[in-house]
Order: sequence, then C-alpha cells, then structure tokens
Amino acid sequence: MQWCCLAANLQIHPADLSNLMHNLPRAYGQVAVQGLFKQRPEDFRVTEQLGFTCSGEGEHLWVRIQKIALNTVEVADRLARAAGVSNREVSYSGLKDRQGVCSQWFSIHNAALRPEQLRICENDNLRIMEVVRNGRKLRRGAHKGNSFYIRIRQLSGSEYRQNLLNRLMLIQQGGVPNYFGEQRFGYDNLNKATALFEGKVGRISRHQRGLLLSSARSALFNVLLANRVETGTWNSRLSGDVFNLEGTASVFADEQNDPKIDDRLAELDIHPTGPMWGAGELKTQGEAKALEEDLLAHWPIYCQGLQRLGLKQERRSLRLAVKSLHYCFCADDSLELSFNLPTGTYATAVLHELLGYQTQK
Repeated sequence: MQWCCLAANLQIHPADLSNLMHNLPRAYGQVAVQGLFKQRPEDFRVTEQLGFTCSGEGEHLWVRIQKIALNTVEVADRLARAAGVSNREVSYSGLKDRQGVCSQWFSIHNAALRPEQLRICENDNLRIMEVVRNGRKLRRGAHKGNSFYIRIRQLSGSEYRQNLLNRLMLIQQGGVPNYFGEQRFGYDNLNKATALFEGKVGRISRHQRGLLLSSARSALFNVLLANRVETGTWNSRLSGDVFNLEGTASVFADEQNDPKIDDRLAELDIHPTGPMWGAGELKTQGEAKALEEDLLAHWPIYCQGLQRLGLKQERRSLRLAVKSLHYCFCADDSLELSFNLPTGTYATAVLHELLGYQTQK
C-alpha cells in the first residue's frame, strides 16, 4: 500500500476507508513478533486518571466504577435507572472498551441522591469504587489520561525477546504514530457514515450520530498520518506545519522557520499535527497544507458531510509520546506492559508498532 501515492489514485471510494484502516503503515518497519491480546478480561486494564480532585460538595454525585464486559453507555444507563434520572443527567469523560477491566468516572446530576441508592447497580461485572460530590458535572474529554496494563500471550517469532526489546526502546525514545485505534470505527461505522452523508440513514440517536461522525473524522486523520508515516515526516516538520506542545491542547504555527523546532521535535517537546476535519480554514501553510488538501480532497463526501453537520476544524498531534513505559517478560511466553497515555489516544497505537496481535472475539 503506497500511501504517499493515494492522492494520485482517483479510483479510491469512501467504502475503501474501512479496508485502509486495517493496513496502516508502521513507523519502525514491519513487525516480526506475533501474540494474542485480550484473551482474558484481566489482560487489558484501564484506569482513568482525572488529574484533579472534586470539591466534596455540590449538586453532582461523582462515581468511580470498575466494569468488566460492559461498555460505558451501558454503565451510564444502569446508573441513571438506579438514580431515578434521565440518561441526560449522567455524564462521563470518555468511552471505554467493553473488553477488559476498566475503571472510570461518571457524574450524576441529582442533589438528593444518596450513594447507597447506587448499590442496586452492582454485580460481578460492575462495582462502585468511590463516590464524591462536586459542584460541576464531568465533561467529555475532561480527564487527564489513562493508565494501561496489558498482557500479550503466546508470543512467537524468531528471537522475539530481543526483537521486542529493540522496538520498546524505539517507542520509549521516539513515541508512536498517534493513530485512532480500530475500536474508534466500531462495526461497519465508516460505511454507515457514508450512508449518513448521502442522506440514506433515517432517524438515529444523537449518540449513534456522534459515533458515525467521529469514525469518519478519525479515518481522514489516519489517512493523512499514514501518508506522513510512509514518507518519514510523522515526527519531523514540513514547511507550513502546525505543532502541538506536548501535554497540552496548545498548537502553534512555525511562521518564522525557527531552527529550534527540529531540536524540540527530537526531544518530544512538540509534535507535528494533522487535521480533524470540519468547517473552517486549515491552519497549515505551504507544503503541509498542500498535502492535507490533496489527500483529503479524495473523500469529498466525508469532508463536506462533516462540515455540513456542524463540525469545526481542529488539530491533533501526529505523534504520541508513551509515558512511564514498563515491561516484563513472563515464563509462559507472555509480555506484560504498563504505560500512561493522554486522553483521546489509544493503547492499540502502541501495540501496532510493537507486534502483530490477534484479539479474542
């Protein structure tokens, strides 16, 4: 797959995006090690890190839960029923995987709600871990990040330990391409998004509509990032690039061609960015802007659909720095990993650079 040549291929159809998302190029070359992921719930643990503390008083009851084999929306529904409120009164920061053991926060807008009323929610798959009041609700994307524990089983490949050690060192020092993971695209969401943009979808829920728009937007970003991975510019600058300051949402343009930019990129202090498509002008200029316009022009139905349905142009880092990376090889041909990532990023982006893996369905 020559991603750098996609702009010249006028035969690409929106439906092909689904296939493209399963063939994203790797920054550190093809992998030589295979393994099994999510064979058991405990093989994938996610702990949401708020990055702030609640006040202890207010109309909103914040609840930290631990869930197994449930998705975030299902948990929100259970909490709403137990609290006797509508689903609109239950908020969360981010969507978490159904598979695995996940800890995350919710907030419930009900000044009279007693914590013990929520115990009716609990079973083997859902536990209430912590309850505290706060003056404001939990907003989407408000948490600082997530801590991950991952176990990959049945590793195979020639000299797999040394191979993985080499790639772990590269990941630790240089980060990974900040791809949206496969869970972002759900089951056939990209084809459903195409139908939505073509006016072939009837009434759907606000939540489902949001998922389809996010899938389309994320796929366009992945296409642009894949191009820059293949051309070796995902972690270096192009003329006219816009950069993200590590650990923040701040972005800035390199209007003066600052020679210090290259040093800051090497130190993972800043990262090149790509477009999250929507209405408004691209912030890039020159070579970077030409590349974005050229690639994204081949999916006009997606670009125009996202603009028409109210999304605005935003920027996302092309590179993901992997913090607090630790690893341990086990006697049963498995690998344990732990690391921290900022909100809105995916552990599977790290695994994609490390090895090939199959997931328990």
